[in-house]
Amino acid sequence: MEKIEIKIKKPDNYDLPLPAYETRGSSGMDVRAWTEEDIILEPGDIKLVPTGISISIPRGYEAQIRPRSGLALKHGIGLVNSPGTIDSDYRGEVGIIMTNFGREPFIIRRGDRIAQMVVARIHHALILEVDDLDSTVRGDGGFGHSGVE
Repeated sequence: MEKIEIKIKKPDNYDLPLPAYETRGSSGMDVRAWTEEDIILEPGDIKLVPTGISISIPRGYEAQIRPRSGLALKHGIGLVNSPGTIDSDYRGEVGIIMTNFGREPFIIRRGDRIAQMVVARIHHALILEVDDLDSTVRGDGGFGHSGVE
């Protein structure tokens, strides 16, 4: 397994565990809410939840912010832009754009594990403008093309 360094900067008064893999087989690191007061996420709300941390990712990588499956299943809590992307040149605070798809208000407290961060290699594409594309069996069949009729 390839390992890379992710640098994390935190405020002086940061009192939470840093993002971490909870088990040896975890793909994502748990990210925690860093808020002074509880945040109430009403059904249908979209809120930016602070984490207090800023990160530095090596060029050629990104950090993907993904929902936690337990919050999704038990409470209907998700992320609006899932997965969210943290680019290698971004140095601001990591914020988590959360929403409540559920039917009940959900309370986010300081230190709650609210998302997971997966580090992934990226590739920059070379865009080539052409007159024709190579043909495939599917062709231009769109949404539902290969599904049940």
